[in-house]
Amino acid sequence: MNFTLKTILYGVLVWLVPFLIAIPFYSPEGTLLIDEHFFKTAMILAGGGIGAILLIRLFSGISDQYIRKGWVIGVIWLLINWILDLGILLPLNGMNIPTYFGQIGLRYLMIPVMSIMAGYIAENTANKDHMWP
Repeated sequence: MNFTLKTILYGVLVWLVPFLIAIPFYSPEGTLLIDEHFFKTAMILAGGGIGAILLIRLFSGISDQYIRKGWVIGVIWLLINWILDLGILLPLNGMNIPTYFGQIGLRYLMIPVMSIMAGYIAENTANKDHMWP
């Protein structure tokens, strides 16, 4: 499977896995059944965990341009998460866009931070002479 297709599929998984994990925490009426702060922490951990696993898998198949590919992965995953949230999550919870970005959407900026960081780590490992920008 090529890099772009794998990046897109993994980006969907980065969104889908926490979404599926969240379902049992809601009543059929859409009411959160546990403490909101615990839920948000669980979602951040689930997203971070699956993201880390999938970054490791993606970078294990990369042999060059690590930093550039870290940027590509981060931007693609960020856009996928925002698009899926806007198309699925917002209609489910009735949240408006400014509230969404204030409570959820800006947290996704950790995705490119982590993927770019992974690119720098891979680059530094592959080319010991490359230093921090």
